[in-house]
Amino acid sequence: MPSSSRRSTAPADDENRPLIEDIRLLGRILGDVIREQEGVAAFELIERIRQLAVAYRLKRDAQAGRSLDRLLKNLSVDQAVSVVRAFSYFSHLANLAEDRHNVRQRERDERSGIALQGSLAMSFERLARRGVRASDIAETLAHAYLSPVLTAHPTEVQRKSVLDAERAVAELIGARDALPTERERAANEQHLRARVTQLWQTRLLRTSKLSVANEIDNALSYYQSTFLRQIPLLYGEIEQMLPGFEIAPFLRMGNWIGGDRDGNPNVSAETLRFALARHSETVLRFYLTEVHALGGELSMSGLLVKVTPALRSLAERSGDRSEHRVDEPYRRALIGVYARLAGTLHALTGTEALRHAIAPSEPYGAASELLEDLRAVEASLASHFGAALAVGRLRPLIRAVQVFGFHLATIDLRQSSDQHEAVLAELLATARIEADYCALPEDAKIALLLRLLSDARGLQVREAAYSERTRGELAIFEAARELRQRFGSAAIRHCIISHTETVSDLLEVLLLQKECGLLHGTLDAQGESADAARADLIVVPLFETIADLRRAAPIMREFYALPGVLPMILRGRADQYDEQDVMLGYSDSNKDGGFFTSNWELYRAETALVELFEPLKREKGLRLRLFHGRGGTVGRGGGPSYEAILAQPPGTVNGQIRLTEQGEVIASKYANPRIGRRNLETLVAATLEATLLPPRRKAPQLFLDAAAELSTLGMAAYRGLVYETPGFADYFFAATPIREIAELNIGSRPAARPKEGHAKPAIEDLRAIPWGFSWGQCRIALPGWYGFGSAVERFLAGTAPKAAKGARAERLALLQRMHAQWPFFTTLLSNMDMVLAKSDLAVALRYVELVPDKRAARKIFAQIQAEWDRTQVALSQITGETRRLASNPALARSIEYRFPYLDPLNHLQVELMRRYRAQRAEGEPHERVQRGIHMSINGVAAGLRNSG
Repeated sequence: MPSSSRRSTAPADDENRPLIEDIRLLGRILGDVIREQEGVAAFELIERIRQLAVAYRLKRDAQAGRSLDRLLKNLSVDQAVSVVRAFSYFSHLANLAEDRHNVRQRERDERSGIALQGSLAMSFERLARRGVRASDIAETLAHAYLSPVLTAHPTEVQRKSVLDAERAVAELIGARDALPTERERAANEQHLRARVTQLWQTRLLRTSKLSVANEIDNALSYYQSTFLRQIPLLYGEIEQMLPGFEIAPFLRMGNWIGGDRDGNPNVSAETLRFALARHSETVLRFYLTEVHALGGELSMSGLLVKVTPALRSLAERSGDRSEHRVDEPYRRALIGVYARLAGTLHALTGTEALRHAIAPSEPYGAASELLEDLRAVEASLASHFGAALAVGRLRPLIRAVQVFGFHLATIDLRQSSDQHEAVLAELLATARIEADYCALPEDAKIALLLRLLSDARGLQVREAAYSERTRGELAIFEAARELRQRFGSAAIRHCIISHTETVSDLLEVLLLQKECGLLHGTLDAQGESADAARADLIVVPLFETIADLRRAAPIMREFYALPGVLPMILRGRADQYDEQDVMLGYSDSNKDGGFFTSNWELYRAETALVELFEPLKREKGLRLRLFHGRGGTVGRGGGPSYEAILAQPPGTVNGQIRLTEQGEVIASKYANPRIGRRNLETLVAATLEATLLPPRRKAPQLFLDAAAELSTLGMAAYRGLVYETPGFADYFFAATPIREIAELNIGSRPAARPKEGHAKPAIEDLRAIPWGFSWGQCRIALPGWYGFGSAVERFLAGTAPKAAKGARAERLALLQRMHAQWPFFTTLLSNMDMVLAKSDLAVALRYVELVPDKRAARKIFAQIQAEWDRTQVALSQITGETRRLASNPALARSIEYRFPYLDPLNHLQVELMRRYRAQRAEGEPHERVQRGIHMSINGVAAGLRNSG
């Protein structure tokens, strides 16, 4: 922490000494900055709190705990805010040091020839040992589609200004290992001091609600720092491992920000236009910078080297007539490319390039035209002894154009099914086709929708006064059509339907596409008409709740059985499959049924979907692509991506996978370019292994039956607490910072979907994201484990209605075999292990003091604690590990080190919440107290790293 004299509590072995030294250095600099900026008294107060927190946690010193409690309660508001800032920034700086150490260890292992789990090297070795040939891998990648999708959610706590300053700190820390002299290291430390000072003097929180435009710009910063450069380098690494094979651009980025309207009234057609314009500007400015730099590198004279006719023609067409470059064909050619890119930038975004050797010229009509020019440069170099000159910049640029085009990332549209239904109901009523569409039974809705899809006429009545909602939804689809024409079809490919519950939910979106020019032709029941309908956007159902997951395969089966639907989806392309994306929601299913049941129902839904699509792929060429709506917390599907992908049911990956990246996890994974590259590599490695090394056999029926029984028991325990315990909602809203989170300017989306008839907040109204985030803040992390202990206890006792056969020892042995042999169960327990290691019921007990009904609070917390104890016992019985994270010592050390510095933030959060709520009850909340709470939320989220 800010101390310059105390040693780290982490083990000081050789492997971790650089990490300890980096953390100690950053802590010392932060302490010096605090002493300078806030005064010696403030520094000593923070240091005293640090000492007591360390003694209380690591030495179990009860007296230190009591002293810490008294000290925090007696702080003034200004003192409390200063302490919160200090510990919050220490969490941020410790993260940067850990990230650097992870990169350092990876570089060391690579130099030693050690292949790391999740690395491409290890995956290729494993594939080779199992007889998979290089040609098999290349063929898989030729038909693969892997896409991380960035989303904005109410748990994103980082400001871009803070992120930028932290990136500068990360770069300086990363440079220290290579500095040979003390003078250079001292200069580096001075730069670090400047950046830490910048952080301390930069406002940690936003003063206004984050807008969608802010969220878009925040996301684009990761493209600028990581994706635009690291993804082409990753492709280059794959090409080196597969020499002689052309690697298709299978890895693409996706984005929800600007197109995700579900529950977010701030997203509109204009934000969609803004998002794509900013996307395009970002990628085009990157191309301009790279082409300018490439022109500086390719200075070859035509007097000394020959060029191809294509390159000579490109140079002649450039319009560059400078006498200084008359003999430099490559530079002239690239000046022409730059001028056309500048013209493209202006045509697509209305902005101007920063430099001009010649005036902007004719815009490129598509990214493929730019690609053709760059390949002409590459071919000329390759055929005239200049291939080495293409390696460093030109080939990565070519790959970037293949991957990012002029649109940068695919933006998904998303809206709730009830909103689509309401829009169509208004259109149908206004057109006097159906007075009350919403009241129709499902079969009547389907019949009507099919009839309308078969009709060439539209639904809109000219000059009708439609509602704002209907105008807004139609405007989104109209904008999507316009933007696809402008930026290319890859710019917008998917329309996601939240809360998909019926077949009509899918047909409604097809009809809305037809209404706005995104569906061409009309539905043909026989599938023989040349005018058969073709939809531009893939209609993607999102199955979220437990009930929805159970209906996923039946809904899709009924959908494809409708006359004319399959021909509308199939495009008849001989060279590739048609795709059907199906999205599965981890967050709502967890909030609905608890951790184990959510994961089990997802597993069952995936298995059922694979069985449905196998004959469709074989006979019709339609393949399944699962889209995993994973969040940061384990309760929302988070956890290590490599293990999560390998734990998917057999046949569910097949080279096709999309998954969301959300909240502060985006910063954790992608703020550091090297770590970002590592995470992307892990996704590729896991996708290849899951596709080419599937399990030799499906999980035994005995395993499946046991999991089903555990799910039934676990869901009963979970719902018994959350939905059936009197006063639980009041407890949750009082014992977690959910209300304060809702007030925090950390997202453009509201924290709840309020329902009519609820006089006060209800669990059902809450979005799953702030639900999980709140439990993480108070260190219970309930969505990541609750119910499992009771399930195992009853399973082993044989008291369940469908109890497994055999004695208790046999049932336990069955669970142990499941853990040892079944990746799904292994990964689930590993994630639960991590959650329990990060939870702390001693800290959580402090939040219980905030509940007005003390008797109810004690009773409910006793239920939570008893289940926590049962889950600890169950996990140890099954895994054989009595200590949490025994199989992950690196994470265990990280938690051991950082938690003594996280605890004061929780204690202060409780104290400030107590003061703030008392002030609010009197009608005079203190703005500084609120700010302190919000800073503590930021600091705890940073310290936990995957709480969103």
